[in-house]
Amino acid sequence: MQPRIVIVGGGFAGINAAHALAQAPVDILIIDRKNHHTFQPLLYQVATGTLSPADIAQPIRSMFANSPNVSVIMDEVLDFDLVKQEVKLKNEQPIAYDYLLVASGSTHSYFGHDDWAEHAPGLKTIEDAIEIRRRIFMAFENAEREMHDKGAHRSVNFIVIGGGPTGIELAGAIADTCHLYLKNYFRKIDPKLSRIILIEGLPSILPVYPKELIDDATKQLKQIGVEIMCSTKVTGITSGVVQTEGAGAIEAAVILWAAGVKGSFLGAKLGLATDRRGCVNVDQFLNPIQADSDGAHLKNIFVIGDLAHFEQNGKLVPGVAQTAIQMGQHVAKVILADINHTARSGFSYFDKGDLSTIGRLKAVANVKWPFNAKLSGAYAWFIWAVIHIFFLIGLRNRFAVFTQWMWSFMTRRRCVQLITGDETQPIDRSVEFTPEKRPENTGVK
Repeated sequence: MQPRIVIVGGGFAGINAAHALAQAPVDILIIDRKNHHTFQPLLYQVATGTLSPADIAQPIRSMFANSPNVSVIMDEVLDFDLVKQEVKLKNEQPIAYDYLLVASGSTHSYFGHDDWAEHAPGLKTIEDAIEIRRRIFMAFENAEREMHDKGAHRSVNFIVIGGGPTGIELAGAIADTCHLYLKNYFRKIDPKLSRIILIEGLPSILPVYPKELIDDATKQLKQIGVEIMCSTKVTGITSGVVQTEGAGAIEAAVILWAAGVKGSFLGAKLGLATDRRGCVNVDQFLNPIQADSDGAHLKNIFVIGDLAHFEQNGKLVPGVAQTAIQMGQHVAKVILADINHTARSGFSYFDKGDLSTIGRLKAVANVKWPFNAKLSGAYAWFIWAVIHIFFLIGLRNRFAVFTQWMWSFMTRRRCVQLITGDETQPIDRSVEFTPEKRPENTGVK
């Protein structure tokens, strides 16, 4: 009987492991709560109306249609029995495994303030992106309606909390939306008068980037109208208000969270050592590390992707797509080595660099392969666009994204400005306001 490999999670790590094993003499079962793989680096473009969800997602089954040894179950994993070697599901009988790959990723961390999530959603899933898109465009619709009814409207401020790559991408895309892509769309308000505020608790944005690129990114964000507040700690988030240390309370029509992540709850279900983020500590083969044990019975368990805490040269490898891809591919090599009774090789992360887009023809790139370069502006943006199209799964998705980008670039129009779901904003609109309280934000043309 062929070894059964159970992969929990259809993200970059799990999908790449399955692809690398698709021609091997093994049976592969992928388990995920969703029926699709999402290209997370472009989620913010769904959230800001540039791309459709279908442009960055693909059904997992279609990805393995020509791999008869790969099957898929759409279900939720609840727990593991490492002794019986079983995965416990929500709606099915336990699934037995010979090898287990846990690649369930990460989720938002509000640092002990989970009540903030209602007012400041993060961006990890298609559902998150659609909800953020709804909030962004409803902010303008509500302001237009208020101008019709009262001759003034509440401030249309956008606050993004977190100055990492996700935070600056969201802030930059919202700034472009306000200043470029909604031109001539409204009659009573002027979206260009909106404020986009980026709040970061550390002294600078993009802290892992070289200083010259941090300075370039800061300059480019300011050029497109993003206000940057570094060394600013958020102390509270309520309906339409962010409380900060130093800057006090800041009103906002939309608040977005990009400040922290934590490992999937399944990391704790393994009952093994985790870091403060809930990520599982793994060894050189990406097996979980168990204290006071030789770990012999854990050699058939792998934790990969964002859920893995792996250190190289004394530093934690970043939780990004390229790390997950490399981990998934490496675990496949380890399993094949076991099957062929050859020695395992240790995982070594190959850092190809970092890319962050800021807005139209604006980006920063710390390229380490195939050449060393620090780029910013249009050159960095072009490299970012080419790489992201290249790594999209499926020819249809690559063509669709390229077409949408070219259309938006040439026409300065967002392609997908649909508002779906609840047609209200999650802020308290029962509170009366007067134009005198916010004369700088009335938005009258």
